[in-house]
Amino acid sequence: MLRIAVQSKGRLYDDTMNLLSEADIKISKSKRTLLVQSENFPLEVLYLRDDDIPQSVASGVADVGIVGENEFVERGEDADLIFRLGFSKCRLSIAIPKEIDYPGVEWLEGKKIATSYPNILRQYLNAHNVNSEIHVITGSVEISPGIGLADGIFDIVSSGSTLVSNNLREVEIVMKSEAVLIGHKGMNEEKRKILNEVLFRIEAVRQAEDKKYVRMNVPKDRLQEIISVLPGLKSPTIIPLADDQWCSVHTVLDQKRFWEIIGKLKEFGAQGILVTPIEKMIL
Repeated sequence: MLRIAVQSKGRLYDDTMNLLSEADIKISKSKRTLLVQSENFPLEVLYLRDDDIPQSVASGVADVGIVGENEFVERGEDADLIFRLGFSKCRLSIAIPKEIDYPGVEWLEGKKIATSYPNILRQYLNAHNVNSEIHVITGSVEISPGIGLADGIFDIVSSGSTLVSNNLREVEIVMKSEAVLIGHKGMNEEKRKILNEVLFRIEAVRQAEDKKYVRMNVPKDRLQEIISVLPGLKSPTIIPLADDQWCSVHTVLDQKRFWEIIGKLKEFGAQGILVTPIEKMIL
């Protein structure tokens, strides 16, 4: 049985539970129970505060954990970073009142900065030979300059709307963060086998993100033109039709270039284009 530590609430909890569900690992979403076992997979979920996850994995209380990279780096616990999950992305930034002219990082010299991430901030300041006073607080860091508690803040930024509403602007991006899967260094072979199966399923889900399966009818005399614009995984699947002047072409397209490529396909005579989402993709 593999034990995974998961944040008990918030956006990271939602994203993690969605990922497990897409990987066909069924977990009760009731957060009243601290430890919940999967209904169909040798895995149990331990619900914790996000800042407790790195220590629980490093100490072996949990075998693996899903946590924000920012929290993992801040805690400095001795665990392995196994896999970057690509969701719950944010950044850790320094922000100051927007009316202040900011010439560069030297402005921070002698200033008081409020943060919940003193270790990451201290490393950044030391790397730039800046001596600032770090004021550690939890909770609403962004209000600190407005009430005279600090000259600036160092905090998580996602959309930036919280900074705007508190009359602040981002001046230094110190670290970019996303959800990561971390693991206990002393995990035994049996648990590693289960972990490998989890990773296999996660990778299949991630490969399918923003991908579309496309089927179309194509005149044979335009087939090579159409194939030339398809960026498929290898080569498209071509199936003959009852009308020997036509064939069916199947391929996978990335969402980023989808409309651009579809437009070219129509120009080259593709008809009956059918687009379906991909749930999982195994390469």
